[in-house]
Amino acid sequence: MIRSRIWRLFALLAVFSLVAVACGDSGDVDDVVAGDDAVTTAPPDTAGGLSEDDVKDAFDSTTTTEEATETTEAAAEEDAVVLEGMDALEAEWAENRAAIVADLTAKIESGEYGIDANNVLRGPGGYSADLNNCPDDWSDTNGLTGDEIRIGHTTAKSGTLAAYGNISVGSQVYFDYVSDNDPVIPGARVNYIIRDDAYVAAQTIQFIDELVESENVFALTTLGSPNTLAVYTTINNECIPHPFVLSGHPAWGDPEFHPWTTGYQLSYFTEAVLWGGWIKANLADELPLKVAGLVADNDFGLAYEAGFQTFAENNPDVVSEFVAIRHDPAAPTVSNEVTTLAAGDPDVFISMTAGNACPQAIQDVERVGLLETTLVQFTPSVCKGIEAFLKPAGDAAHNWWVVGGGTIDTSDPSHADDPFVEFANELITEAGLDPAISLYGIGFSYAWPYVEVLKIGAALPGGLSRTNLMLATWSFSGKHPLLLDGITFAMNGLADPYFIEGSDFSQYDSSDASWSVVGAIVDLDGASGACAWNIDEGGCG
Repeated sequence: MIRSRIWRLFALLAVFSLVAVACGDSGDVDDVVAGDDAVTTAPPDTAGGLSEDDVKDAFDSTTTTEEATETTEAAAEEDAVVLEGMDALEAEWAENRAAIVADLTAKIESGEYGIDANNVLRGPGGYSADLNNCPDDWSDTNGLTGDEIRIGHTTAKSGTLAAYGNISVGSQVYFDYVSDNDPVIPGARVNYIIRDDAYVAAQTIQFIDELVESENVFALTTLGSPNTLAVYTTINNECIPHPFVLSGHPAWGDPEFHPWTTGYQLSYFTEAVLWGGWIKANLADELPLKVAGLVADNDFGLAYEAGFQTFAENNPDVVSEFVAIRHDPAAPTVSNEVTTLAAGDPDVFISMTAGNACPQAIQDVERVGLLETTLVQFTPSVCKGIEAFLKPAGDAAHNWWVVGGGTIDTSDPSHADDPFVEFANELITEAGLDPAISLYGIGFSYAWPYVEVLKIGAALPGGLSRTNLMLATWSFSGKHPLLLDGITFAMNGLADPYFIEGSDFSQYDSSDASWSVVGAIVDLDGASGACAWNIDEGGCG
């Protein structure tokens, strides 16, 4: 079995090979080599994913986390007045918002952006939303009551994915802090109206109807791929802002047909491609390999499966066989499925599931002996949370890998001194909650950009409105305080419909319950094409 120290020796080389494999090559093309002698192939369809050329261009500007930190520190030292901690962050955010507001305002006043004479909202990167298709009783300021900004949220606070409900709790803490200290609109609080759908799509449909018809919401947020797919067309038909979906399904990058919905996290398609790229780069002497995937049998897990299946088909020199076993997301255990996968004697194990199934899979992999017989094991980015998913698995989780999407776990001791982590954990503690539960911190990850775009929308001509919120969201870029250095956080309408297109490759250490970033951060900003999801065929149209 290859040891973790060998991984670390190869890790810095890993990202070079991603240039050749990020979207899969034909199997008969050599790897890209150093310098300018890169081979080229015809780029595949990039909807919801990546092309080889885009990956190469993105990697050319990639820095390691150490280099990014050094650059940031050097820039700070050049400032005439160096602010520290949260003061520095808040000053940076205010400056960033002002720059975006100035740019958007100029374009609105020139007629380039905003609602045109045909009642069509136009914005960045070819973005448009036809307001003529909105309901007759639609209002641009519905849900703004003078003293409230009403935002509805469906999430899982019960069932097998109940841990994810803590994200909404953390978001509520941050929204309350903003309302008390620096409100979006003076005198108005963010009223975060949360409904527990237990990760059941039928419940999501019911609650979205309730939030729209009875709760007079200004905007909506949903958690879960199957849940959001069940309602996002309805939400778009209602012309209600639906930013920062809590899911990495590629369908949220669809500003053409679903202009009111945006994602937040790394696309599952991209994550699957990066699993494959890591395997090719780090296990070159062992290729081709048999890969086993434990897949949640719903739209979430099947997106992972489809992404990796495409990689496997395009890279037979890397993956000799991909065996996927699906499990019922509501089932109490995944033991039978993991045992079945083990019987096939795979070389690599990838968990493509969520919630309780993540620590169960880790423990079952150890139980059936796969820790000893497989070369590497990956847990999904949605199970990067230490307290919720790694600690419950105990030492069985030691040395597992993750393509983590660049997120910082607020309970990770290696980030304890980060100003925003300290700030978040202090607020969580003051709210009577346990800061060791890092999914509260993930709530801050989602709420921070939500607040930023609300404030930008409020500063645009006409003040906060649904259309101004969407202009702000599709235009937003900025340094996210809970993303690793080197990860770009930005969107630009149809031209760049995904906020996060970069990732770390991290390995878990159970002895101190922390993730270690191994090698360089890969940033693929702007590399993924828009994805008009075809529900019937399960892919981007």
